[in-house]
Amino acid sequence: MPFEADEAQAVYRAIRERRDMRHFAGGEVAPELLRRLLEAAHHAPSVGFMQPWRFLRVRDAALRAQLHALVEQERVRTAQALGEREDAFMRLKVEGLLEAAELIAVTLADGREQHVFGRRTLPQMDLASAACAIQNLWLAARVEGLGMGWVSLFDPAQVAALLGLPAGAEPIALLCLGPVHGFYDEPMLQRERWAQRAPLASMVFDDRWGAPSTLFADAPNEKETP
Repeated sequence: MPFEADEAQAVYRAIRERRDMRHFAGGEVAPELLRRLLEAAHHAPSVGFMQPWRFLRVRDAALRAQLHALVEQERVRTAQALGEREDAFMRLKVEGLLEAAELIAVTLADGREQHVFGRRTLPQMDLASAACAIQNLWLAARVEGLGMGWVSLFDPAQVAALLGLPAGAEPIALLCLGPVHGFYDEPMLQRERWAQRAPLASMVFDDRWGAPSTLFADAPNEKETP
């Protein structure tokens, strides 16, 4: 059965107003709330029901500082790789590791090779499944009025060593989570004119790549949504 209209609108609102947050207000996340958020993440779909996600709370201040140093190191290298956009990138705030109430490392579990259901030809479905868990966590956090930001500027081997991951496990995200002063009206990178959201019609095809979909033939012009 469909959700009631107000319930459905709440779901769509969470999707529209979710933001990749980089500015945090310190504070804390109550344990029962954090458990609720992680429970939402754990209810994500996964290929072959493999549940490849693992969540590691970084509670030690010294360890958080070490992770921040690795992210800063990669931030500089990424800027250098961007060439003429180096200076513009360096002016962007790309993480909130030291300010967020919680820092959660998301990793892919070891032993994933034993899961072949749905992965025999597409082994990357472990990553896709874990990304679904991150999205669930993100939406739940937004509903609860908490900000979350996904940081991927790091060398996986260095982060794995810092966190003591077993062989075969792989870090994919450092999630900054916690209270914020306010949510961005639009995605921060769009607000900073780094990139713009592409029209949906340019990404939906019928039957063959590049064939415009009739789904949008009689639709009104798309309005940019934040």
